[in-house]
Amino acid sequence: MILISKYLIPKGYTGLAIFPFVFLKNTSLKLDKALVNHEHIHLKQQLELLVFPFYVLYCFEFFFRLLQYKDWKTAYRNVSFEREAYSNECDFEYLKSRRTWGFLKYIRANDF
Repeated sequence: MILISKYLIPKGYTGLAIFPFVFLKNTSLKLDKALVNHEHIHLKQQLELLVFPFYVLYCFEFFFRLLQYKDWKTAYRNVSFEREAYSNECDFEYLKSRRTWGFLKYIRANDF
């Protein structure tokens, strides 16, 4: 379910997935198929990790990346969950063929 909330979305972002909802900053973003697909990939990630552990792992990895890159945006873009979503947001069939825990292939071996 897609909901619109300009107040819930952090500055600099256009969408946010909080299972089972996708929040978008404004109604016109519903037409952005890549953005909606990106957020649906996050919903799938959350579901397969039973929601709460997703947020714990996401935060842990984000802060690790922040220490690693010392830049908020670079850290965000290098979280494995984001790497998977950005890499496949334009593949509108991706969720049909995605393997369980697909984000794992986006964790680089030399990162840890």
